[in-house]
Amino acid sequence: MKYNTVIIGGGAAGMIAAGRAAELGAKVLLIEKNKQLGVKILITGKGRCNITNAEDNLKQLINFYGKKGKFLYTAFHRFSNFNVIDFFENIGLQTKVERGQRVFPLSDNAKDVVLALKRYLVAQNVEVMLNSSVKEIITDSGKVTKILLHSGDEIIADNYIVTTGGKSYPQTGSTGDGYSMLKKIGHRIITPKPALTPITVKEKLVKELAGLSLKNVEISLWNDKKIIAFFGEALFTHNGLSGPIILNLSNLVDSKEKQTVKIDFKPALDHQKLDLRIRKDFEEQSSK
Repeated sequence: MKYNTVIIGGGAAGMIAAGRAAELGAKVLLIEKNKQLGVKILITGKGRCNITNAEDNLKQLINFYGKKGKFLYTAFHRFSNFNVIDFFENIGLQTKVERGQRVFPLSDNAKDVVLALKRYLVAQNVEVMLNSSVKEIITDSGKVTKILLHSGDEIIADNYIVTTGGKSYPQTGSTGDGYSMLKKIGHRIITPKPALTPITVKEKLVKELAGLSLKNVEISLWNDKKIIAFFGEALFTHNGLSGPIILNLSNLVDSKEKQTVKIDFKPALDHQKLDLRIRKDFEEQSSK
């Protein structure tokens, strides 16, 4: 059977691309190698799914993506973070905005995000093929002619969209398959590096603090000068730091540079007010 559009990869991008193409009248096939769609969505935001950010200053939003984020200006002008919110609201998912302008489903459950996207695919008559992995993209004279599945089946379409994700979480299927497929047909692949990850620090002190959560703190990243700072929540792990602030910072960490992470535990207080606060705490809890 021939399709107008075939999408390889059934994560968030693949499901939305499939639905949007079908809305425009295309006959669409979505291919996913896992036994279900949206596997990685289910574990994002500690199972709550941080959908997007409600920052209304586009320049500030782009800054969150680091020095190379400028390439996203065109994409955000065509489909902004507010378009993302509207999209989910229109397919039946209510959302809310929390500290740091983070947008979550009102239910605090990532499963509801996946269910909304599945309903969207059904409503748009998208055909879904699960447990199916792509072996190779076949080209002729610089044009994709078909894709070959590991099962031996061949899929032919007018258009092909690759939404296989990166190498971020192999257990969910993000194993970097797309890189090798696209490199084979002539694309240049920029070597991936970790981002949105916990940060490992060299001081052993963190092991004693593992599990300690921090709220309303400011954490900044430095080399010779301050690179960036974020306000919000974080936590100590057995070998470093994690949490929303750290995930934002990690995109700018360069393992080849000597960098320092600084924590301001009380960013709203100057030294004098902080001193008074500490004295008061000692006086009130001197027996502890």
